[in-house]
Amino acid sequence: MKAIRRFTVRTVLPESLVALEELATNLRWSWHVPTRQLFERISPETWDAIGHDPIGLLGAVEPSRLEELAGDADFVDTANRLLAELHSYLTEPRWYQSLPEGAPRSIGYFSPEFGIAAALPQYSGGLGILAGDHLKSASDLGVPIIAVGLFYRAGYFAQSISPDGWQEEAYPVLDPDGLPLTVLRHPDGTAARIAMSLPDDRTLYARIWQVAVGRIRLLLLDTDIPDNEESLRSVTDRLYGGGGEHRLLQELLLGIGGVRAIKLLVELSDAEFPEVFHTNEGHAGFLGLERISDLIGAGLSFGEALEVVRAGTVFTTHTPVPAGIDRFPADLIARYFATELLPAVSVDQVLELGAENYEGGTADTFNMAVMGLRLGQRANGVSQLHGRVSRHMFGALWPGFEEDEVPITSVTNGVHAPTWTDPKLYQLAASTLGSDNPTTADWASPAVSDLDLWGVRNRMRAALVADARRRVTAAWAEQNPGVAAPAWYGQLLDPDVLTIGFARRVPTYKRLTLMLHDRDRLRSILLSEEHPVQIVIAGKSHPADDEGKRLIQQLVEFSQEPDIRGRMVFLPNYDIAMAQQLYPGTDIWLNNPLRPLEACGTSGMKAALNGSLNLSILDGWWAEFYDEENGWAIPSADSAGDSAERDKLEAEALYDLIEHQIAPRFYDRDEDRVPTRWVESIRHTLSTLSPALSADRMVREYVERLYRPAAHSARAVTADSYAGARDLAAWKARVTRAWPSVSVPYVESGGVDSAPEVGETLQVRAHVNLDGLSPEDVLVQVAHGRTGAGDELLAPKYTDLAPVEGSASSEHTGAMQFAGTVTLERAGSFGYNVRVVPKHPLLASVAELGLIVLAH
Repeated sequence: MKAIRRFTVRTVLPESLVALEELATNLRWSWHVPTRQLFERISPETWDAIGHDPIGLLGAVEPSRLEELAGDADFVDTANRLLAELHSYLTEPRWYQSLPEGAPRSIGYFSPEFGIAAALPQYSGGLGILAGDHLKSASDLGVPIIAVGLFYRAGYFAQSISPDGWQEEAYPVLDPDGLPLTVLRHPDGTAARIAMSLPDDRTLYARIWQVAVGRIRLLLLDTDIPDNEESLRSVTDRLYGGGGEHRLLQELLLGIGGVRAIKLLVELSDAEFPEVFHTNEGHAGFLGLERISDLIGAGLSFGEALEVVRAGTVFTTHTPVPAGIDRFPADLIARYFATELLPAVSVDQVLELGAENYEGGTADTFNMAVMGLRLGQRANGVSQLHGRVSRHMFGALWPGFEEDEVPITSVTNGVHAPTWTDPKLYQLAASTLGSDNPTTADWASPAVSDLDLWGVRNRMRAALVADARRRVTAAWAEQNPGVAAPAWYGQLLDPDVLTIGFARRVPTYKRLTLMLHDRDRLRSILLSEEHPVQIVIAGKSHPADDEGKRLIQQLVEFSQEPDIRGRMVFLPNYDIAMAQQLYPGTDIWLNNPLRPLEACGTSGMKAALNGSLNLSILDGWWAEFYDEENGWAIPSADSAGDSAERDKLEAEALYDLIEHQIAPRFYDRDEDRVPTRWVESIRHTLSTLSPALSADRMVREYVERLYRPAAHSARAVTADSYAGARDLAAWKARVTRAWPSVSVPYVESGGVDSAPEVGETLQVRAHVNLDGLSPEDVLVQVAHGRTGAGDELLAPKYTDLAPVEGSASSEHTGAMQFAGTVTLERAGSFGYNVRVVPKHPLLASVAELGLIVLAH
């Protein structure tokens, strides 16, 4: 019989165990091993069965066990000590508090998903895991972030695989009372809520859940409340669920509703309103419009408010392809903003921010990434290669500028080491190297022997094999209740065999089935008597992506062939808990996307933190970190005639690497059965990659390169009652009006012989028509360097020219002269041109306005 209603009743803890309540509700437990070990002590079997969820554990354990622990002096002392340590962690100064004056006092971080712990399933893949790791490292470093997301009642989805290999989705509804959440409340105890006006005189309401992520407060907006009409209660039903209008409602709620939630938090607590806002992908871009509306209400014009918002906004793009960007019909956007949603902002002003009104754009389309770039003065991709791809993809927004000058930098993603590093490696670092931090330990030291390292790697692999067997057995039991699992499940995989891992979302570009290109070749590799190989695979396809599901089906069907099934397995329902076993347990982490479609790809980073070696296409993070010792690079067949030929060439390269290099090295053992050459690569990987791949490094970069400069800019435009914003907006309007008449009618040069030599000085004088602009409004530069085909300047350098006083020319009436010199620094082809760009001290880039004039 099914219950007609389900809810969670929280346990009442004995007085001596009240410390467990706070330890369970602050998600620091998800990366703090001693706290996790404390909860495991309560009931190891229940802890594993409940999926390592402290609140679920406390609700599932028998009251008699809690009473028993209440009388256990050692347990009580440990709980109280860990709570005291948590309080110190939450209050003591950390890295951020040691920074010089000028760091932002508060930062708003908006993301559509957050992957923090399996116990809070509010993520679908890499974007959410990255956001969760960002918060964890920000907490460890003391960065004052207020994070904002949505609370999805059914999360993403739970995956199962049908007998014929087809992905099936289920959406188990989450009970907030059984999760580490608290409601933001008014002093009278009523739940705080935000409201948003919608078309047809409707109003969308959302309550605000709070999540403690160490020192970070995460706000999750939830529309499943009685205040909403039935159709609106489902706005936050599923992550990335529903059609275009449903998605738009979620993004309006995240951006506009998220800023309103922060304003309520500031009103009801000691939180400080952010000086800097970080938009993690375009989904949250509407936050800028809410801030503009508030500023207009404070007396600024739209243009002035826009400058304030731009100055303090950082926009991160995660997609390397236009198809990955959310785009909406312009008339749908107009319908939502022709309401009281943001009465201070006109529909035309909104549409202009997201319009694809550039070469190659689509008319009547609203592009969320384009709005993000126009609302953020600072933007970045998530790896060096992705930064280059993004500058190319969005370059049309800054026509006339060299690709390298497009104002999109890159901050390569990182992963939170305490979350993703296996405790066994922590124990080894502590016992042999005296270090409590594996990312900074001296793994080259002889204090840790090859046998020590190899022993830990063997134990990690064995743990993965055991976990895989448990998972497939549990999946069988769920689909075949009362029927015993096949006997061979107990021998699935081998803890002594070279293990390759592959786990990620399953869009087609990630090429889940590239390994199946030549099935006979793959079979021979897996079943080799001398050098056997096994592969563990996991991943979810979007529910609407039937092509991705077909890829999973092909893989599952192959893995279930009688001769293969012991060497290859697809594990259903990939999540954080599975990943924490999978990454450490693999010897090789495989990644074979179509280059350059992997923005970063952090799964291989997590494997590397545990001493796994990578086997990957040179895409995303691997393109900048591969050094020939930390793994293997699969050659990219970029010049192949078509995709089929490319797949064939890259699959053959993959097989060759495994068969002729990877497997022989893995099985080349010394007298202690240790593969010393392999262990040498493990040492190198742990020593060189661990610090660089850490999310601590990533968050420090965001602080130093983006947050602090954004705070400086925000203070500059808001000082003296927004005098800077008013000045900048007026200056931009004046320059933009005059720019069509700015020209460089004449350039003269001299100072070099007819056969110039290295070291000579080229004198350049440019005549520039400014049409009423002053020399202080512009930067006149000589672009110079080597030339290529068609006299194109290759990677030009720029030298500023200075205005020549009293230089109005009779030959070019009204033109101002600018002059300077260029030293010829190298032999070979040389060319130059002169350009004019706007100049203002509050601009972050010469390309910011997208205005440029070249001499012709």
